[in-house]
Amino acid sequence: MVTRIVARKVATKTTRPVAGTRARRKVSEDKAQPAGPTQERMSKVDTAWLRMDSPSNLMMIVGVWIIKPGVSYPAVCQRIEERLLQYPRFGQRVQQDASGASWVTDTDFQIERHVVRETLPVTAKGREQTALQERLAELAMQSLDMNHPLWEFRLVEHYQGGSALMARLHHCIADGLALIAVTQSMVDGGSAPTRSGTQPAQGEGLEGADDWLADTLIRPLTEVVVKALDAVGDGAVNALETLIDPQKGLEQSLEKGLAGSLDLAKMAYHVVRDAAALALMPDDSPTRLKGTPGTRKRVAWCQPIPLDDVKAVGRALNCSINDVLLSCVAGSLGGYLKSFGDDVAGKEIRAMVPVNLRPIEEAYQLGNRFGLAPVVLPIGIENPIERVFAVRARMGEMKGSMQPLLAFALLAVAGVLMKPAQDALLTLFSKKTTAVMTNVPGPREKLKFLGATLEQNLVWVPQSGTVGLGVSILSYGGGVQFGVISDSTLCPDPQKIIDQFEPEFAKLTLLTLMLPWNEQA
Repeated sequence: MVTRIVARKVATKTTRPVAGTRARRKVSEDKAQPAGPTQERMSKVDTAWLRMDSPSNLMMIVGVWIIKPGVSYPAVCQRIEERLLQYPRFGQRVQQDASGASWVTDTDFQIERHVVRETLPVTAKGREQTALQERLAELAMQSLDMNHPLWEFRLVEHYQGGSALMARLHHCIADGLALIAVTQSMVDGGSAPTRSGTQPAQGEGLEGADDWLADTLIRPLTEVVVKALDAVGDGAVNALETLIDPQKGLEQSLEKGLAGSLDLAKMAYHVVRDAAALALMPDDSPTRLKGTPGTRKRVAWCQPIPLDDVKAVGRALNCSINDVLLSCVAGSLGGYLKSFGDDVAGKEIRAMVPVNLRPIEEAYQLGNRFGLAPVVLPIGIENPIERVFAVRARMGEMKGSMQPLLAFALLAVAGVLMKPAQDALLTLFSKKTTAVMTNVPGPREKLKFLGATLEQNLVWVPQSGTVGLGVSILSYGGGVQFGVISDSTLCPDPQKIIDQFEPEFAKLTLLTLMLPWNEQA
């Protein structure tokens, strides 16, 4: 349950100033206060995301809120100004130079530049969602203005008896976890993530991510890996369970001191093993979902299915909610490919899933602190029960993997490479995967925004390189929604994938109910 915060006091006047005047006054007030430097260096990981934009994939996190009843443009401007500008990053633009990039205060900030009224084309009744999806797809391929902070909200004031608020935020500002925490602070009663004291000093917290990377991963490996490998035995392969919190696992090992310690030896062995697995990972299965993407996107999503039903299936099969949902995603993708006559028997494809590498209480610091884990989707298994057990087994194999941390290290390396070398690294990475997938657990109860109910909350993270498919699984308000954003060349009609999701879940549910009770225990 989110806690209530005290909103920033706004001076009352007989005549209410327009949004732009408020914003310009706020910039002046901020400039007059000793709130810190107006310029700070961008971390190497964030720089990598900044430079990953390509004609086929812009590095923007794209989302939409469906709100009922409707909300007004002036009220939305005021709420976003009051809540988002608590975070200095949302008032800063990017300034690039030969050695990287910096965050610089935008002295010409205007709220109406970042909160825009949007009107959808007139459509037949019942086709409004299609029009919203088409507009969201267009926005996913329109670059943000580099002369100003790299974020934007677009409000459709009249949409299906309510409103729709579309969001675009560049990935260099923050990763998905931090941005979700930030946007949730915009809701009624929402609060910013807890801050422990003042902003972190230089070299600490997220702004010191590069120092953390060097101290925690690179230095130990270069100094002790040879001795560690000499000391370790075959039984060390599964010694660390660090998938949930790999940073903590590494730091604990380092705190124990001696380079020849068994724990450090195990860590080094584990890192080296997984680094080799990441580097030697075979290219993904060839399907029509892989290839050279174009320059247009398509977006689709389904209506929510009850989360309690998903939990019930998981309990009956002794599987997690994730196992059930990933199995349905695999079945949907397999069914989509089979609808074109493609042979998927025995095939598996990979989806890269972001893994958080920081505590939630540090989300307010923004920036990027996550790794990527390759999730195998068995699209060629026809039987839903067999498929969900296969997914469970593959997820079990990921436990203890250091690959998320290594992927974070690769992003840091990419941030210091020249652009051609960075592009080559991304191309190599793209061959290993078909999709980028996010699985975001949201609040159980529906939230309020400006007194209205936030009915649906959808978000997609960007694809990079030549990856042309983004998949989102979001639980919110007691329901689960499945959404797809796709390159129109590789997947021109993602609705066909979406349309497979609910039938796949229904089929899995029916077969689960038909199992003998002693097998469901």
